[in-house]
Amino acid sequence: MTTSGRSSVSGFSPQRRSLLIGGASVAALATVGSTATAAAGASAASAAAPIDFDLESGNFIRDLIARSDRNTFEELVAPMDVTLLMRFTHATSVGWFDAVAPYHPTAVGFYSRLGRRPAGEAATNRNKNIAGLHATYQVVKGLIPDRLPEFQTLFEAVGLNPGDESQDKTSPVGIGNLAGKAVVAHFQRDGMNMLGDEGREYHGRPYEDYTGYAPVNSAYKLVHPSRWQPQSGPHRRRNLREGAGDKGVFIVQQFVTPQMRLVKPHSYQDPGKYRLAPPNHIDHTNMRAYKRSVDEIVEAQANLTDEQKVKAEFFDNKLLGIGQSGKAAASAHELDLDGWVHLFATNSTAIYDALIAAWYQKNKYDVVRPSSAVRHVYGRSKLTAWGGPGVGTVRNMPGSEWMPYLNVGDHPEYPSGSTTLCSAEAQATRRFFDDDVLDWRHVAPAGSTEVERGISPAKDVELYWSTWTDFVKDCAISRVWGGVHFKKTIERSVVFGEQFGDLAYEFVQKQIKGDVKH
Repeated sequence: MTTSGRSSVSGFSPQRRSLLIGGASVAALATVGSTATAAAGASAASAAAPIDFDLESGNFIRDLIARSDRNTFEELVAPMDVTLLMRFTHATSVGWFDAVAPYHPTAVGFYSRLGRRPAGEAATNRNKNIAGLHATYQVVKGLIPDRLPEFQTLFEAVGLNPGDESQDKTSPVGIGNLAGKAVVAHFQRDGMNMLGDEGREYHGRPYEDYTGYAPVNSAYKLVHPSRWQPQSGPHRRRNLREGAGDKGVFIVQQFVTPQMRLVKPHSYQDPGKYRLAPPNHIDHTNMRAYKRSVDEIVEAQANLTDEQKVKAEFFDNKLLGIGQSGKAAASAHELDLDGWVHLFATNSTAIYDALIAAWYQKNKYDVVRPSSAVRHVYGRSKLTAWGGPGVGTVRNMPGSEWMPYLNVGDHPEYPSGSTTLCSAEAQATRRFFDDDVLDWRHVAPAGSTEVERGISPAKDVELYWSTWTDFVKDCAISRVWGGVHFKKTIERSVVFGEQFGDLAYEFVQKQIKGDVKH
């Protein structure tokens, strides 16, 4: 475990809705000080009301960023849009690491080399807090400027000047600004087409695919039963709740950011080196295995319990499942500020590098989703299945009308991205703390599910994970309960993801120890 001491986390409750994601922070990118979105007419003074935060002894991540009650980040990127969500949060956590590195005895930044400050400047948290906040500000400004007003409000509330663009390497403001700018310079040209100018000169389309990916199947005909079929459905605002969208408008999915596979990872060179067995469990030329995989999904979703519904939604929302777990672990182990920064750099590197590898394999195998496979196998044959929001289990559903409990992701099925990332994060955290302890409780109030709002769960459901091993098991099986991944897929994805946790831990440890090329 890497810390430089311990301190209590007074008043922190992992049960609160957090904005930390896998070690990085949504709030840092979008919503810290979300009071800035108050109704028009509120004065600037009231929007920037002082916050009780001590720069000397406080922890800007724990005490400011992780305590926002409102998640307006969903206005920018939906909590199921995993590639962009994790990209933004990873950029922030790296910015934190690079900004705090000069105040650590040995640490060296990912993207910047800003020297070593005298030990006396790290006697309190003041310089680290200032540098970390300024780094985050630069990341927000460079990657998602839509959320800049909220962060400006936070700066003013803690007595900092968001307009201070100093690049003085001897001051925490300058160090934070330089660290954040270095992160932005990398991410603007990392292969994700953030600026939207890959292959076009005019009318840029940020994050548009430029690799030429095209599905074998259309949304209207499954010509290859083993390959991914884009789904057609009503236009919604990328959430689970019915009714939120344009009436009469139907859309067809596109593979979201297939270019993610081309992004350079931190902890390895080639994602193709990390093998994943071919998805023979959903090979339509072996109809026996194909049908077995389909039947496992149908059976799992035929009699969903309230707890299974809650867990399916919990892990589908990356702001919750992957998001709060890093914060809960930091709290359980009472980390100091350096510990929070180092843990989140480790977790987010594990998640990010695992994501690149998962997208490489999704491109390679291009596997069909359960929704298409069930319809292919059963057609008009009657099934026992979940009948939709509030309907419960029915016993006469035509296979052609079968639908999963969760919305189907905009990408091929194999491997499971969520399972891969949960497993990677868990292993990185185990290595960081040298234990398997998570000790995390989360309560879902009665009627709080998105799919069946006001109906399920019938009473409060308390989720508890004593260990990361328990957490990963639930993360994995929840994808089967949700009807979006096959059982064999999630089993293989757990093993696939774990190796990236090891790689990330070892990589970040070298950064912390300064064991890198200068």
